[in-house]
Amino acid sequence: MDNLPRAMRILQRVAPECDVLVVDDNSPDGTGKWAATEALTSERIFLLGRSGKLGLGSALRDAIRWCLERDYDFLVNLDADLSHDPAKVPEFLKIAQEEKVDVVIGSRYIAGGGTEGLSFFRKILSHILNRYAARLLQLPVRDCSGSYRCYCVSKLRELQIEQLTCDGYGFLEEILVTLFRLGATLRETPITYHERHGGQSKLSWSDAMGAMNVIRKLRRR
Repeated sequence: MDNLPRAMRILQRVAPECDVLVVDDNSPDGTGKWAATEALTSERIFLLGRSGKLGLGSALRDAIRWCLERDYDFLVNLDADLSHDPAKVPEFLKIAQEEKVDVVIGSRYIAGGGTEGLSFFRKILSHILNRYAARLLQLPVRDCSGSYRCYCVSKLRELQIEQLTCDGYGFLEEILVTLFRLGATLRETPITYHERHGGQSKLSWSDAMGAMNVIRKLRRR
């Protein structure tokens, strides 16, 4: 839980004009309680509390719905465990605004990007998954499974969000290929992914296999 306050302090420093939505699946570490307390005294912090662990894809769908109900121009998604550097948010927004890009993707697999702290197995698994997705789905990007992204809300409004059905990590490929097929422009910018500071990673072998099944289904769709 200590990671969230640290991430929030960085965001408030580098992007004080941005609202922050915390999606919490009833975390036992007190994340939701902390966010609820902060939301009482801040006009920029909001909490979307959910009943339990419902999956990354489900959380992102709910966050997108929440955003679409309000008057935002961009939605930046990042992990709050400091595996994604919050200080990069202004760069994502600048690219989206100045270059008129629909989806800015924080990429580990272009020049300048990388990973730190991951096991050799995790690195290999991620490389295989991303090459598989890019080739099978014919996406013009190298990092299809990273969740650090900036979406143009006007493009998200073209989605039929209920037709995106993946509740797990495969949602990241599902929304990317769906937006691309709707004509979205994609742009990668390099990031370094850090193994989370404190706590344990939630990614498992079964998550990766689930994502591969989603990719095959998206290819057939």
